[in-house]
Amino acid sequence: MANFLLSKNWKVIGLDAITKYYDPKLKMDRHKILKKNKNFHAYTGFLEDEAMLDELYAVHRPNIIIHFAAQPGVRYSIENPQSYVQSNLIGTFNILECAKKYPPDHLLFASTSSVYGNNKKKPFNENQKSDTPISFYAATKKSNEVIAHSYSHLFKIPITVFRFFTVYGTWGRPDMALFKFTHNILSGFPIDIHNYGKMKRDFTNVEDLVKAVSLLIDIVPLSPENRKIKFKLDSISDTAPYRVVNIGSSTPYNIMDYIHYIENALQIKAKKKFIKMQDGEVKETYSNVDLLYELTGFIPKKNIQTGILEFVDWYKKYYKINV
Repeated sequence: MANFLLSKNWKVIGLDAITKYYDPKLKMDRHKILKKNKNFHAYTGFLEDEAMLDELYAVHRPNIIIHFAAQPGVRYSIENPQSYVQSNLIGTFNILECAKKYPPDHLLFASTSSVYGNNKKKPFNENQKSDTPISFYAATKKSNEVIAHSYSHLFKIPITVFRFFTVYGTWGRPDMALFKFTHNILSGFPIDIHNYGKMKRDFTNVEDLVKAVSLLIDIVPLSPENRKIKFKLDSISDTAPYRVVNIGSSTPYNIMDYIHYIENALQIKAKKKFIKMQDGEVKETYSNVDLLYELTGFIPKKNIQTGILEFVDWYKKYYKINV
């Protein structure tokens, strides 16, 4: 996201904790790319550090806040829930406090499709029930949504919340399926396939995500008294300048097909280990992106096989693998 904004001549203030949740080198190498641009200003710190965050806001007074920082991961939230309280709940609270003190034109932040839990009705749309998450990670994200709505109402902060659906692509997180599967297949290790392969995911390429978010920056939710129209499928609040938008491909793939595409890209057959469903996981995600289209005229469209091939090419170059 930062790289895209910099390419459009934005001034970007980047804050990253560079935690050890996954390889910090990967994070630092991303930063090296961004630092080549004079309009990028990098800071290292935790959102939980209220004083540091307040000083950052006081100095830079950002017009737009894009909050992607969080402790991610469904399974890790069971092992280490305290880190999710600190990063996701307290960290987001601190951002909202700063937005109250130094009002931005628009605050945008990432939630997750996991808030839909095991809803039976599919595809998931922004107006349906999302208050029965089945992982602690999802619970913290839903809590963020609710708290943000209260701040939007009380302090008239325009807020757009994104519910992301299984993001993949180059420079992605090593704890995500594509990264783990590629690593294990190339290393000759078996890959764990949860629920014995009976799972579907709405995979969203990072390029489509960046495009969607960039378009939504200018779609600022208005307070009820200032609205002239309401979109047919809108999730905008009746009491606040607050909106929720799904960002997904609206095309769920069976996990076995996804693995097959990775095998084709690598030209290596995976060693497969079928295991039971893990606690906190959902069987299927499927996004309705009609609201995203209504607001922006854009629908994510990256071909999944092309996206996987691009990731595999990047992975081999980054880790200097010749196969």
